[in-house]
Amino acid sequence: MIQAKQELLAALGEAIQELSPGSALLAAFESPKQASHGDFACTAAMQMAKPLKKNPRELAQALIDALSAKPAFQRWVASMEIAGPGFINIRLTDAAKQAVVAEVLNGGERFGQQPENDRHVMVEFVSANPTGPLHVGHARQAALGDALCSLFKTQGSQVTREFYYNDAGVQIATLANSTQCRLKGLKPGDAGWPESAYNGDYIQDIADAFLAKQTVVADDRQFTASGDIEDLDSIRQFAVAYLRHEQDLDLQAFGLKFDSYFLESGLYSSGRVDDTIAKLMASGKTFEEGGALWLRTTDYGDDKDRVMRKSEGGYTYFVPDVAYHIDKFQRGYTKCINIQGTDHHGTIARVRGGLQAANVGIPQGFPDYILHKMVTVMKGGEEVKISKRAGSYVTLRDLVDWTSRDAVRFFLIGRKADTEFTFDVDLALKQNDENPVFYVQYAHARICSVIRNWVARGGGNDDRATLAQADLSLLTAPTEAALMLKLADYPRMLTSAAESLAPHDVAFYLRDLAACYHSYYAAERVLDQTAELSQARAALLAATRQVIANALDVLGVTAPTTMSREASEETA
Repeated sequence: MIQAKQELLAALGEAIQELSPGSALLAAFESPKQASHGDFACTAAMQMAKPLKKNPRELAQALIDALSAKPAFQRWVASMEIAGPGFINIRLTDAAKQAVVAEVLNGGERFGQQPENDRHVMVEFVSANPTGPLHVGHARQAALGDALCSLFKTQGSQVTREFYYNDAGVQIATLANSTQCRLKGLKPGDAGWPESAYNGDYIQDIADAFLAKQTVVADDRQFTASGDIEDLDSIRQFAVAYLRHEQDLDLQAFGLKFDSYFLESGLYSSGRVDDTIAKLMASGKTFEEGGALWLRTTDYGDDKDRVMRKSEGGYTYFVPDVAYHIDKFQRGYTKCINIQGTDHHGTIARVRGGLQAANVGIPQGFPDYILHKMVTVMKGGEEVKISKRAGSYVTLRDLVDWTSRDAVRFFLIGRKADTEFTFDVDLALKQNDENPVFYVQYAHARICSVIRNWVARGGGNDDRATLAQADLSLLTAPTEAALMLKLADYPRMLTSAAESLAPHDVAFYLRDLAACYHSYYAAERVLDQTAELSQARAALLAATRQVIANALDVLGVTAPTTMSREASEETA
């Protein structure tokens, strides 16, 4: 069906040019709002009507006449009809729908993916300063970022996952001071405990490890503690390495590994910040006021001008951010996406404005941003706000420990990033259809069970290549047609989700596909049919299983072959 759709789109494009030479209208099909209206809907006639100054229904008939003469439409389309103000509803032949089964089976793990290309994409996410464990906001970033990277890989892009963090500054100084206070026997609540200090139990863990002169190894660094409680620099370096290691453990629990780590301190030591300042000053867009150096970001759409260098001499965060993104662009990344909380909304205009003022050839709108809203955690019907480990917030590892990696990933991707989300721990543990990740994984496990039973009863070989040779013309039931149409939509969905920076679309698609399968399971039987029909239906199930597994893999979620509930059910 993928080939059929491509041929039909090409034919539609030809017909559009015949009726409106030079038209910029792209050939496209939509999904009808109701299945009874057909398999595809075409709105081209309505879009062409105004510029051609013609009645859209009359134009729709002219388009149908042109399409009817095209070999692709003669081969793959059963009927076309005009509806409403000028929609064209298209019904495909059974053969067009059935073809997708063999296409999926022959494509296997690569089904839906595009050939590799030389487009370099960087997604920067999580980017937590090493001052404590990763919290649930970082968990949402981790889920969104990792899935988005996988989406871009399905489109053939070369993808880099990057983690940026500040290894200096006020927060790191607070971390060092907090650890030193613990080393001196102070704890939260004691007289002399700094109000700004970090209170979590992990600070005591760092202090104990420092006194033991431990060596800690993180993905990007290694450090051995001196054990000297007066050696604040050693305490600082050890605490940063210790927490980087802890964050690595958080990420491992989540099943995520970054390709590169970028340190803010490197922007200063390499001279990139000074070079960026020089470029911005050379642009003529800077001015001094009140002893501070400012950039006229309002010239680039910001709501107010921004301070670059404070009156006391230090740079604002805005400056290294601009330097960092110049570095990204100069490393060859033509597409960069930052995933951050909505509290970073104000940084977008100033960073983009700074990049334009630097005049280094960066296109407008660079980089892209995905801003996510907060996550509320519910457990036992009550909101959970505090983790003993962190002292003031629920951590990523808390969620994984309470539920599972699969549940955390699927739940946090299952809503649009810009919507607030409540993570219900109790729901994530349910073994029923209320739990969306269970609902999807169970569809995969149920298919595996049916195919195992089909093989055990002598039905045949479940090898993909063998099943692709089944007589697919036997797949004519309405639920089979719906399932095949949903399978055929997978490649388009991937492309659309990548272009729209919308990994949640993959989760939505999986729920819809699982629903199609469960409806099919309730309506049709695979076993106890003629050998030919059983094999054809086994092929359809194998194709469905493959697409579910492929889509779950994009989300970083496993596709189990057995689950507790399917073992007790009848075997279809």
